[in-house]
Amino acid sequence: MGLSIGLVGLPNVGKSTTFNALTKAQNAEAANYPFCTIEPNKATVPVPDIRLNELAKIVNPERIQHSTLDFVDIAGLVKGASKGEGLGNKFLSNIRETEVILQIVRCFDDENIVHTEGRIDPISDVEIIENELIFADIEVLTNRIERLKKQAKNEKDAAVMVVFAEELAEFLAEGNLARNFPKSDNEMFEKLNAEVRLLSAKEIMYGANVDEDGLTEDNDYVVRLREHAAKHGCEVIKLCAKIEEELVGMEDDERDEFLRDMGVEESGLEQIIRKGFDKLGLMSYFTAGVKEVRAWTIRKNTTAPKAAAVIHNDFEKGFIRAEVIGYEDFITCGGEAKSKEAGKMRLEGKEYIVQDGDIMHFRFNV
Repeated sequence: MGLSIGLVGLPNVGKSTTFNALTKAQNAEAANYPFCTIEPNKATVPVPDIRLNELAKIVNPERIQHSTLDFVDIAGLVKGASKGEGLGNKFLSNIRETEVILQIVRCFDDENIVHTEGRIDPISDVEIIENELIFADIEVLTNRIERLKKQAKNEKDAAVMVVFAEELAEFLAEGNLARNFPKSDNEMFEKLNAEVRLLSAKEIMYGANVDEDGLTEDNDYVVRLREHAAKHGCEVIKLCAKIEEELVGMEDDERDEFLRDMGVEESGLEQIIRKGFDKLGLMSYFTAGVKEVRAWTIRKNTTAPKAAAVIHNDFEKGFIRAEVIGYEDFITCGGEAKSKEAGKMRLEGKEYIVQDGDIMHFRFNV
């Protein structure tokens, strides 16, 4: 669907290692020196969804197809990136093309891995990155304000937007993220953001990269990061990138046992994918047949015809109605036929808003 999550952070915090494990493909070079990643690596990864496995137990299909999510590994930012330091604006433009930011934050001590700032301080690291996003936003917003002022001589709407944009610029100049602007739900904010694509307006998740001991109990670094995130309404997902990379080659049963032995129910990467999917405003509905059990990706609050178009445009053009069975009903009844017998299948029309986990069959005529 063209939506992606960008992995950002200072150099040497574990971004590329995380990316390697995340994509289950060792195509992002990981090394102990700054700017190892220059061009952004991109990959599409399956979204973990245990519901697909439960459906497959009943339907016994030839294959299972997951929803997918795009991740982009963006090179390490440094202080002054908005002014061209390091590899600067090139990376900021890469971030601008993503919808959600996953900031990998170093939350472990290791004297063998250099830190560009010479010390381990997750809050300072976060502030360096976020300040660069803010500085870049101030620059693009200032340019936009200058153009708006010229338009305002003849356009009343432009004059109103100038006042709004200047208020936002002042908010940013105080060190605040655009996503926390009190008027961020205003239509003018949405219009302005659509024009300049503010970096600091994006959803942010923090990936707290810990060592093995830090997985079972939050260390001081993680505690401080959680406190910071709570103040800004952001999510913290704890992971050990090194261990996640080790999990890549394991069979599912072996991996699950390994995680249990570590005292962890779900890997950090699975949490990142699942929660990132939600942050992007996405959800899945299912089709379940002997050929394939498949998750189809749609935006939340999508109508049935629009959901049908994800399979094929003709499904939307000739949409008649949708046969819908809720996931829980499908599982409880033991399949489509028994769900129908129990009266759990519904016929829904063009106005129906698809629910997460719906099992659907579309009737259409072109």
